[in-house]
Amino acid sequence: MARNATPLRLSALDENDLQTISATLQDAVAQLGDFEFSKSACTFTLALNRFRWEGGGRKERVRTGLQFARVLSAKAHKLRQGADEAVVNLLSIGFEPGNAPSGDIILVFSGGGELRLSVECVEAVMVDISAPWPASSRPEHEAE
Repeated sequence: MARNATPLRLSALDENDLQTISATLQDAVAQLGDFEFSKSACTFTLALNRFRWEGGGRKERVRTGLQFARVLSAKAHKLRQGADEAVVNLLSIGFEPGNAPSGDIILVFSGGGELRLSVECVEAVMVDISAPWPASSRPEHEAE
């Protein structure tokens, strides 16, 4: 990795851990074709280009993989099925508990898109898989 950019590797085994991954991936962009649900392996995998918030003021993105384990089902709302080239912007990842330790992991995208993963428990891994590259701008949010 260039410029002392240590690749991040985070794991989540509970809702608090998931909040850390959510903050790290805020404003990551991805193509829907880079999402994959494996019913047989009970995994959901995404590849995203995340903004390196930890970049010390530099405007950089890095390719990152995110995988959820113990996934029972995946349901999309307002995400164009079959539109592999469509680009989405990840806003947050949350968890709605069910019968402990199961529940739903909810990935919220700009424009009202949502991906809901029904899971046996929270088990996720996020790993940077490329060197960072310059980003054209820093993501900004309107004050509420």
